[in-house]
Amino acid sequence: MSGASLAVVVVVVFFLALYLLQRYGDLRRQQRLVLLGTLLSWYLCFLIVFILPFDVSATIYKQCILDHEHHPSSVTPARHTNQTGASSSLYPTLSVPKACEEPWSYIPDGVLPVFWRVVYWTSQFLTWLLLPFMQSYAQSGAFSKVGKIKTALIENAIYYGTYLLIFISLLIYVAAHPQWKLTWTELQTIGITAANTWGLFLLVLLLGYGLVEIPRSYWLSSCHGHLLAKTYFKTAKMATEKAAAEENLADVMEEVAAVNKSVRYNHSFRKCVDTILTKCPTEYQEEMGRDVESSSDEQNGLPTKRSLVNLHKKVISAVQRHGQTQVQWSVVLDQALHLEDVAKSQSSPVRQFIHSSSSAQHHGWIRRFIYTPTVEWYWECVFRRGFYKLLAVLLCLFSAAVVWSECTFFSTHPVLSLFAVFIQMAEKQYNYICIEMACFVTIFFLCVCVYSTVFRIRVFNYYYLVPHHQTDAYSLQFSGMLFCRLTPPLCLNFLGLIHMDSAISHQDRIQTSYTSIMGSMHLLSFMSDGFYIYYPMLILLLCFATFCNLGSRCLNLVGFHQYITDDELTSDLVDEGKELIRRERRKRQKTEDAENRRLAWRERYGAQGATGRTRPGYTELNDNQNSPVTEIKRNGIMVTRRDRETDEQQTRLLLDDSSDEDSPNRRYTGGRYLSLSPSQTGISDGI
Repeated sequence: MSGASLAVVVVVVFFLALYLLQRYGDLRRQQRLVLLGTLLSWYLCFLIVFILPFDVSATIYKQCILDHEHHPSSVTPARHTNQTGASSSLYPTLSVPKACEEPWSYIPDGVLPVFWRVVYWTSQFLTWLLLPFMQSYAQSGAFSKVGKIKTALIENAIYYGTYLLIFISLLIYVAAHPQWKLTWTELQTIGITAANTWGLFLLVLLLGYGLVEIPRSYWLSSCHGHLLAKTYFKTAKMATEKAAAEENLADVMEEVAAVNKSVRYNHSFRKCVDTILTKCPTEYQEEMGRDVESSSDEQNGLPTKRSLVNLHKKVISAVQRHGQTQVQWSVVLDQALHLEDVAKSQSSPVRQFIHSSSSAQHHGWIRRFIYTPTVEWYWECVFRRGFYKLLAVLLCLFSAAVVWSECTFFSTHPVLSLFAVFIQMAEKQYNYICIEMACFVTIFFLCVCVYSTVFRIRVFNYYYLVPHHQTDAYSLQFSGMLFCRLTPPLCLNFLGLIHMDSAISHQDRIQTSYTSIMGSMHLLSFMSDGFYIYYPMLILLLCFATFCNLGSRCLNLVGFHQYITDDELTSDLVDEGKELIRRERRKRQKTEDAENRRLAWRERYGAQGATGRTRPGYTELNDNQNSPVTEIKRNGIMVTRRDRETDEQQTRLLLDDSSDEDSPNRRYTGGRYLSLSPSQTGISDGI
């Protein structure tokens, strides 16, 4: 296969990273440098994960050749354990070419060392130098590129100064000890060790959480009642966050309006104010434009350039946060409504999944021919629960194997690490496909436990990865920094689990190309024989803490509400979320009913209305008329009234609208107020 396998993986991993960036970032609106830096960091980290199994199989193949050159008879029994003694004595050399057969994914010599060196040092340059600078650059509120660069340099002065101070201290320490003759290679090894130590410290924390939370989340997801209650809880929390984001945006827009009134068009700061206005939502821009036209000539105090920069930064943050909460609110509502539909379908005698809203039904060809309502009913109501429980059990067993191996991988005689045992068994048979699949599955599971925690973690509102293209530039680059810092120590930890890292296993064998670029860890024996061996054992304590929800309970005590089943506040939020979902379902049902009546009206009287004839009892129907359907576009609610409705129905409709609307006199597009006066209800008296 030569290097074809490497080329295929390089292309596939690129599209995987691009898909994730498209899901979480906005490829059209965000800055190109931000997208490029994030894409490159994710891409390089995923490359390390996908290429490392090929490196392991190539190393085992080279070890086979080396063993055969020094001990040609030692390889033969490994390939003929199933043969008789006579056949093995008659044909002792037939096993040599089979035992050292080249792997299907073998990469030519000299390619992997160069590849690892480029990938590793590029990722380290991104995570320690470029991405922190780009974070400050993207978050800056300056109005020019020079101003953004200046702000980024000032904010990172302490960050870079700390590294410079450590490096100078190290040089002084080496100069004070002449017996230490450190070369450039040894300095690189010390730097790599320091970076891997920082990454391993955070890796164990994230891994201890993911090993328990991922299997438990699938097990709890199999229980429909628990999943629905947790969704109600998320709905109540999201409603609070949505209201806070709207209030914060309104406050910021008030500041912008005041600045917009005070800075006239002939002022030097007007260009900065116009830049701020372009970042505001459209409705606020139109309102501010009308206010400026109708305002008097009196001016408030003029702002300073620094205050405009801070205001620009606040506007960007407030608008981004408002958009995130709006999208998340819509997503959590759809999830809750779908789970309620599942609960109704489970008790229904008809084995077809019934959506409460026609808008929830997707009319693609997959829905029509493959994922039909019957298939959907069997999956949601029958098979899904058992599948999730089975998957949770398998993941739990895999997590237990990882915890056991992390606590025992330092033991080489006997071999206690389960992953090392499996790799050594496959190595004896020279089954390279099994070796690569075992390596890939193990690394993939470790990455899922770590990366999923990175995607789910939330540091207040500064770092938060939000799907549906709603992640801000700061969070995207912060995730790229974490990936570049976590992936190298994760891969080194995996090589230690399978005893392919001689610095930990102390075995005399060929090193992988990935380990060779890390340098000899014997230079810092206290790290290779101490921290790298005993610190991963802390994962057992972290798994126990995660299993007992100690972290969630601590966050709940300090005011960050978490879903805890035996907590009174959780029950209150669940009830609140249930009420919010009930109101939203009522709104959507009214909207759908109004639309259905409108369509029925068109089908019944549209042909006659299109002829242009008028009768005493009805008016010609056009799509742009507001009667008999009155639309409130801002809230997405359409209220339809016909004269055949009784007065009691009209009164109930009026009460429902007044309870759902934020304000009884809110204006909608078109400049008219909603009116429920009887003078407009006689549109079809003559029909």
